[in-house]
Amino acid sequence: MSAIDVVIMAAGKGTRMKSQRPKVLHRLAGRPLLAHVLDSAAALGARSAVVVTGHGAMEVEAACAGWAGAGGQNHAEVRLAYARQEPQLGTGHAVQQAAPLLGGDGVTLVLNGDVPLVRPETLRALVDLCAGRQIALLTVDTGADAGAYGRIVRGAGGGAPVQAIVEAKDATPAQRALTEWYSGVMAAPTHLLKKYLALLTDDNAQREFYLTDVVKHAVADGTPVQALRIADAVEVAGVNSPQQLAELERAVQQRHAARLMEAGVRLADPARFDLRGELRCGPDVEIDVGCVFEGVVELGEGVRIGAHCVIANARIAAGAVIHPFTHIDGAAVGPGALIGPFARLRPGAELGRAVHIGNFVEVKNSTLADGAKANHLAYLGDATVGERVNYGAGSITANYDGANKHRTVIEADVHVGSNCVLVAPVTIGAGGTVGGGSTITKSTPPGALSVARGKQVSIANWQRPARKKP
Repeated sequence: MSAIDVVIMAAGKGTRMKSQRPKVLHRLAGRPLLAHVLDSAAALGARSAVVVTGHGAMEVEAACAGWAGAGGQNHAEVRLAYARQEPQLGTGHAVQQAAPLLGGDGVTLVLNGDVPLVRPETLRALVDLCAGRQIALLTVDTGADAGAYGRIVRGAGGGAPVQAIVEAKDATPAQRALTEWYSGVMAAPTHLLKKYLALLTDDNAQREFYLTDVVKHAVADGTPVQALRIADAVEVAGVNSPQQLAELERAVQQRHAARLMEAGVRLADPARFDLRGELRCGPDVEIDVGCVFEGVVELGEGVRIGAHCVIANARIAAGAVIHPFTHIDGAAVGPGALIGPFARLRPGAELGRAVHIGNFVEVKNSTLADGAKANHLAYLGDATVGERVNYGAGSITANYDGANKHRTVIEADVHVGSNCVLVAPVTIGAGGTVGGGSTITKSTPPGALSVARGKQVSIANWQRPARKKP
């Protein structure tokens, strides 16, 4: 099998996006468009990817470096290189800039950085069709008007080899009526591609060097040109405007939803579901409407996620229930835990079995052992909470002294009353009780009742101040 080198065209400004951000760095399913294309290159086992940059070149190249560092071994095996296209003189000109970086012994696959949804299996079929000896084009035929895409001109018969690609702006009325169009994706033996790139001219209405003219030169040279024809236009849809980006967002989310439901996940409404990373689900997981999953999220068997939750980089164990409007980021939730509604688990929160975190409770960098509860309006930051602790409404750990963070330890079976402040560093001894309204600044012994609040004073027959008349 021939080695695969990928050229990704990513030099365009994307004027219709009306954004200062390079077009290929706009996000789809939480990741840059270009990252999706690089993922496809990695899935093919490409030995190299040459990214052709221009507008915002430094930003684009930095994003590629970030992709390489974030994808593990699969990404690391793809050697990244960059070619600058300045000025941008067409698609053929873009690939010409990459040509010196391509080895002559393999197959070159040309992709577009703003076409993110081509399936790796489709690209593999295209490379197989190329077979190291002929030009292979990815084409689409939906039987409808091909719009601004280049038309595929074949010989006699619908399955005949391709004779030419005619750009829409240069097409005759008869050619414009053709419904098979070129997607912009091409696989070619590298030595032949380099040969035909050298023959390109800008003799056309746009005064640009068209990559599609490679086909003309290949046909004239006697090199076969074949097409892999697909019917799913979404797979090769590009992004040129915010509207098109939004349309592709729905398309990729439909793919995610279909895959999850095929695996047994119950989605209340697949149209109201967003995955911006990787979601791993055990059996009998239920997800209500409006939920967003980011990074890597693991949901154990029987987990139920209520409506409108945002969950990122989290592990939620079997049987846990996440009530609506909960925000979880960088946390681990134990088996059978009940979280929310309107709770927030921040990075470093680790909750044991059957822990209860109720409405308007925030937990950060804290561990809660089995059976601990904080049911209302509370904050636990930099804390170690023992088994069966009951943490009262309105209570907080005061963990920051203005310069450093300090830890609070609440040992097993402690009961903390409402509206308490535990000033770290402090330890509340096992089985102890903290009276409501207390500010605890010193560690307490096990089993003790600790109360630290001002003496109550009542003044009989006190008169409120009267409002002065104007």
